Amino acid sequence: MHEHEHRADRAGTDDAQDRIVIAVVRSGGIAGLRRRWRAEPAPEQAPTWIQLVERCPWDERLDPDARGADRYVWSIHVRVRDEQLEQVVPDTHLEGAWRELVDAVRDADSDNATH
Repeated sequence: MHEHEHRADRAGTDDAQDRIVIAVVRSGGIAGLRRRWRAEPAPEQAPTWIQLVERCPWDERLDPDARGADRYVWSIHVRVRDEQLEQVVPDTHLEGAWRELVDAVRDADSDNATH
């Protein structure tokens, strides 16, 4: 599954260069339900979010854990300026920088956490 944030939604605004959009989708589990969270921090918060994003090992290959069929899988999509990053993180690998990023997005989107 790939979800991308589209440029056209605010490309003409002055702050488009500082815009950061992060989407997290958790799928799997016993019921197989998907939950989605999204963060679009204000430009003044950009440095903090950029640090969270840059600490994640985006080029690392994360193999799924074969120890259980009902584990969660986290799809993480980030758009920072003109760069798009995505990674699928098995639940067993959601630690360190990945966990911090996901937790920050979930906290920022607490109103939307029931979707």
